[in-house]
Amino acid sequence: MAAGDLALVLHAHLPYVRSSEPGSLEEDWYFQALLESYLPLLEVLEASAADRAQAPRLSLGLSPTLLSLLSAPDLRERFTPWLKRRLELLKRAPAQHHGAASALAAQLERSVRQWRACKGDLLPRFRRLQRQGVLDLLTCAATHGYLPLLRHTPEAVRAQLLNAVREHERLLGVPPQGIWLPECAYYEGLDQLLASCGLRYAVLDAHGLLHGLPRPRYGVYAPICSPGGVAFFARDGDSTLPVWSASSGYPGDGAYREFHRDLGWDLSDAVLAEQGITSRRPLGLKLHRVTAQGCPLDQKQPYDPAAAQAKAADHAARYLAGRAEQLAGLRQAMERPPVLVAPFDAELFGHWWYEGPSFLAELFRQAPAAGVGLVTLRQVLERSSDLQLCRPSPSSWGQGGYHHYWLNESNAWVVPEWHRASGAMVSRVNRGVRNVREQELLAQAGRELLLAQSSDWSFILRAGTTTELARTRIQRHLDRFWRLLDAIERGVDPPAQWLKAVKAEDSLFPLLSGADWASH
Repeated sequence: MAAGDLALVLHAHLPYVRSSEPGSLEEDWYFQALLESYLPLLEVLEASAADRAQAPRLSLGLSPTLLSLLSAPDLRERFTPWLKRRLELLKRAPAQHHGAASALAAQLERSVRQWRACKGDLLPRFRRLQRQGVLDLLTCAATHGYLPLLRHTPEAVRAQLLNAVREHERLLGVPPQGIWLPECAYYEGLDQLLASCGLRYAVLDAHGLLHGLPRPRYGVYAPICSPGGVAFFARDGDSTLPVWSASSGYPGDGAYREFHRDLGWDLSDAVLAEQGITSRRPLGLKLHRVTAQGCPLDQKQPYDPAAAQAKAADHAARYLAGRAEQLAGLRQAMERPPVLVAPFDAELFGHWWYEGPSFLAELFRQAPAAGVGLVTLRQVLERSSDLQLCRPSPSSWGQGGYHHYWLNESNAWVVPEWHRASGAMVSRVNRGVRNVREQELLAQAGRELLLAQSSDWSFILRAGTTTELARTRIQRHLDRFWRLLDAIERGVDPPAQWLKAVKAEDSLFPLLSGADWASH
């Protein structure tokens, strides 16, 4: 019998990158995540669930913006042509990469067949796995808004949560009980808003519990209950570091596929243009291996898929052995079975670390023999009736542990913009809506406000990658918000073609209502 349990928690999220223009960089982000993370994850879970010797268990957050992308008919239609363009490009790969190119082509062809078999609709597959008890599906804030920086207007936080819960139930059939807080960020009193929206548990970084009052008796190895009636789990560093760290963890092994070397940089402009690709960018076609830490990109060696798969099996065995030893030691010091919570971004598995899905498949296969029980967060709570009452500490899992990554010299300018727009939205809603036209315009203004609040754009501004894109996105949504609100205030209709285009591009959350921002 296992001395305790391991709760793997993945958070699947992308910002709302739907565009009226096919072939955009943002659309590439989505399709690459589909190819490398979401489809392989489903494939692994379904295969493991079909094996009676295994008992796969996973808590999986599906953000509302990702659900909106997954349910968009136009994106479903564009994915197969996107895959086929990459199959054509793989034919132009250098001869020394034949083995890696052939293996990748086989994955692309399998993805085409899989996509056609489910008609591009992945949501029933997620629902089926939840009914089987394999998955515990969590929600997130509606557009991944960084909630501590929205707390100045509590109605703004509540609107993020209400629309998340509503959209989750609309698309997945049942209301969520758990939530992945964006960036695992918490502030005092948030638990009361969570509970008011029907949410019952969440994950924090370790110091969110260890700095709580009183300090939890079992540290991060058991959930606590907040004064607002919400259970909180904490990240266990020992269970996450071997997987998370690219420098000292498994993903940095020389046998694994190199993330940064891509055919999008290596192929000629003429070859790319044949497939309609006119600007250089990563294409998700990577044929080199890490080789060694610090190895320059131009010296990376060809990727060997078989060697990488063997390494993933070995790393899974080592990871499970480490967790079994950790649990055995904890069990001797605890009066209850310990639980190790290991939260990760889902895109780590497959997109950033190509062999990640294979690693998960090996964890599911090897866990029974390793003496490590796999559980979902909901299962832990179903077994626990005596949680310690504790006030969690303000925290996040970002650099520095608090809010600095989303509030610094690169992105602080947007916070007062959020406050001003949120205050105006609440004020307008509280004055009442006079007719159906105002209801429609106010609902679209709410969508634009939520989209402007996405923490992804603040993160990109701080990271210094595609900063112009992030700045443009924030300003576009804020501009649309203010134009819509101005039209309501002046009692005029916005330009018909402009409004039609805005509604077509930002068409998420069909059940959203301006009343979501009403004061209570």
